[in-house]
Amino acid sequence: MSVFQSALASILTEARSLEELQIPQNIVIDIILRLLHNEGNVAFRRILQVVKIPGAIQQVLDWLRQEHFVEVTSASQLQGQYAFVYKLTDAGKERAREALGRSQYVGPVPVPIQQYINAIEIQTNQPRHITPSDVKRALEDLVLPEDFHRLIGPAINSAASLFLYGPSGNGKTTIAQKIARLIGGTQPIWLPYALTAGGQIIQIHDRLVHNAVSPELKASRTIPKADGRWELFERPSIMVGGELKMEALDLRYDPVAKIYEAPMQLKANGGIFLIDDFGRQQVSPVELLNRWIIPLESQIDYLRLHTGQTVVVPFRELLVFSTNLNPHSLADESFYRRIQIKVAVNSPDESAYRKIFINNCSQAGLPFSEPAYKHLLDHWYYKANRPMQAVHPRDILKIVNALCLYEDISPQITPNLIDEACLSYFVEARQPN
Repeated sequence: MSVFQSALASILTEARSLEELQIPQNIVIDIILRLLHNEGNVAFRRILQVVKIPGAIQQVLDWLRQEHFVEVTSASQLQGQYAFVYKLTDAGKERAREALGRSQYVGPVPVPIQQYINAIEIQTNQPRHITPSDVKRALEDLVLPEDFHRLIGPAINSAASLFLYGPSGNGKTTIAQKIARLIGGTQPIWLPYALTAGGQIIQIHDRLVHNAVSPELKASRTIPKADGRWELFERPSIMVGGELKMEALDLRYDPVAKIYEAPMQLKANGGIFLIDDFGRQQVSPVELLNRWIIPLESQIDYLRLHTGQTVVVPFRELLVFSTNLNPHSLADESFYRRIQIKVAVNSPDESAYRKIFINNCSQAGLPFSEPAYKHLLDHWYYKANRPMQAVHPRDILKIVNALCLYEDISPQITPNLIDEACLSYFVEARQPN
């Protein structure tokens, strides 16, 4: 076992007792009481499935029986062993109502915040070792300048910050999404379902963000006797756009459930966090950028509980900004110094545009036509003094295909169809002469 694996195993090895969980015991007891309150008669197997502490669960249940908070209603034989079914006593129901007053969380027992910090640091301290061929393969269906991969590859490997800028419609978001898929396919990461800090519970796991690896891959990389409160996930990827608000970057307290939901950047730890359409959020660019100055500089983030306590967590992810606005209108030089790599994604020249057009013809099932293509350039770009955008061929050809389908004619590209498509696509008062 390598030093890396040994250090990680020391954190993720299954706890054999309540004490080894290293969290307040009342948190564990309350979760089990709430589960029994919600579901009534609950089999041992079901309790274990929910709380995920096989090494410590019997100790808790034995204590609850001794204190007359739970009782055994029946027992069945499972794989040669007796499996009990538990329910609350009257005293247990009263204790469960008190537990529900503190929180409504029912799920995997949370891990202590320090264990999470240590595990994230161990798993993100080394470069990702993504090769140039990996990056080129990820971008191979895009028409980009030669050696473009060298501009973004170092940021992917080092988990540095990345700023993509340039005119709209030229692939910035697509590039970021391909980076996310590339990172997601690297070495998976162990993450907990929930954390506890200051006696509070913070839910990390998000079904929309965290995808567990296949059982086969997990079996090949699993840690012997791994703690069930942790799962092996693909590297997370979160993308937000103009809907982003500042509160989404802070701990969100649910006053009904009385637990916290982790902010987006905490869910993205170990992966990628993309802020698309930067500058068009419902919060000013300056406020948003100021939020990232300390995390970018120190790789740590500060979150505040409603009790006033501050929680310090790692900030170990590739933070990507993408904008079609003028970068100098969004931030000053001090901020851009903290973003290590800035990459311009510019409009294609005619040679690149032609390749994109031909590629999109193939994907759309339309035979390429030189006269129709020349007509497109002459009438809708050169005469209209319109800049080319990489997204135009895809969108124009979609309309051409739709016109062919509507007219019930074979898929084809003609100057007339190009004109009809462009009149529908571009915001024009009239067709160029």
